[in-house]
Amino acid sequence: MTENLTLEDVIYTCRAMRRLKNTQVPEEVLMKLISAANQAPSGSNSQMARWVVARDPAVKKQLADLNRQHAEPYIRPSLENPNDEKHRRMLDAVVWQMDHMHEIPALIVACFNYPEKVSGIDVYRQAGSVWPGIQNLLLMARALGLGAAPTTLALRDQDAVRKVLNLPETFAALCLIPVGYPMGKFGPVSRRPVDEIMRFDQWD
Repeated sequence: MTENLTLEDVIYTCRAMRRLKNTQVPEEVLMKLISAANQAPSGSNSQMARWVVARDPAVKKQLADLNRQHAEPYIRPSLENPNDEKHRRMLDAVVWQMDHMHEIPALIVACFNYPEKVSGIDVYRQAGSVWPGIQNLLLMARALGLGAAPTTLALRDQDAVRKVLNLPETFAALCLIPVGYPMGKFGPVSRRPVDEIMRFDQWD
């Protein structure tokens, strides 16, 4: 059941939801997320963002394995020495997502279709044309009562991801978004005050 939310409600309560139920998300709802992503602007209106929604357990397991391969060494130092209790809670959620990623109903992979195969830093050359779509997807997910949290750790080996998803060699996988119904509750997010992060005209 979705709430009657304004755009402001959606933006200001769009928490990163990593703990997700294994309840299946209807196909028409997943299509609605991609439709929202598809409405985003892109550089030169190129419209070269591509989306793969992984629902097959075998495919999800392979993506989860890739995520674990790169996530464990990345987060281990923080787990051993968290900054504070809030940081510890966030890390616990990241570990939960890593341990349960294969059970999450849908793993959405945002890609960009280049004219030719790219590698290394060139993978991110036109990433700016994909991230507005990802944000649209996250906001639509929130509006529909779905939880989501983007991650890139699973996508560090582009050739491995192409093999798992049977992607053309011209595709670069830029972001993985696990999507499902949240175990927790949406609510206000903690952010720095605006007067701390902006200035008019020049920085003083």
